[in-house]
Amino acid sequence: MGIAERTRGGRPAERVPVVRIRGAETARGSDLVTGEEPLEVRLGGERVAVTMRTPVPGQDAELALGFLLAEAIVGPEQVERISECRSAEGDGGVADVLLRPGARPAAGWQRDFYATSSCGICGKQSIEAVRAFTGRVPDGPQVSSAMLCALPGALREGQLVFERTGGLHGAALFTPAGRLVAVREDVGRHNAVDKLVGRAAMDGLLPLHEHVLMVSGRVSFEIVQKALAAGCPIVAAVSAPSSLAVRLARESNMTLVGFLRADAFNVYAGAERVAA
Repeated sequence: MGIAERTRGGRPAERVPVVRIRGAETARGSDLVTGEEPLEVRLGGERVAVTMRTPVPGQDAELALGFLLAEAIVGPEQVERISECRSAEGDGGVADVLLRPGARPAAGWQRDFYATSSCGICGKQSIEAVRAFTGRVPDGPQVSSAMLCALPGALREGQLVFERTGGLHGAALFTPAGRLVAVREDVGRHNAVDKLVGRAAMDGLLPLHEHVLMVSGRVSFEIVQKALAAGCPIVAAVSAPSSLAVRLARESNMTLVGFLRADAFNVYAGAERVAA
């Protein structure tokens, strides 16, 4: 698969005027803020979803592909190419996923999705709905506690835009030995994961049975859902998981780690994969 068309999009960070108040002193200046624009995801020219995302040239295609894979609308082997362009109004982007001749998307996908940058994808209301198109991940691999504790620092080092704005979520893919494979950032945590999965699909890495997903925020149901759809057996986060995320991880043979720090963490599911 490839990028057939790419036009200049928005910017991941923008400088805006700001008034700084420090005690009794006031000063005018500027500050960098995270970029946020709508992206329309299309399949063969037909709109599938609209999501608010941080615009980075080349990553709209990753996000669109990752989204379609997580929703089980298409498989990576079905995709011929992905085009990126600006919307006709010029206030956002469009990513159109084109399938190979003869390939057909899953039936029943023609729903009106709308995903905000904060809440994730609406529509998958239960674990049963997710498990209708995903199975359990296989056993293994095993990872060390020391490797897990090193992940937050490695993720932060890879978040270049976050260092400039302080306003982005991050997601990173690692090997069981702790080698960084890829990092993606976005104003929406679910978008960052979609970009990462889309990149992995483009690189022929799916399923991610020998990888670890690290996210910078909390772990919601949608994050575990996306990891499961990509076949990733281990999900780690610096913050807390939700009850439904824990339940899905346990029922899907996944390992779920929360409150990950440089010297401590909690394992909510799949502790057998973590070696002391």
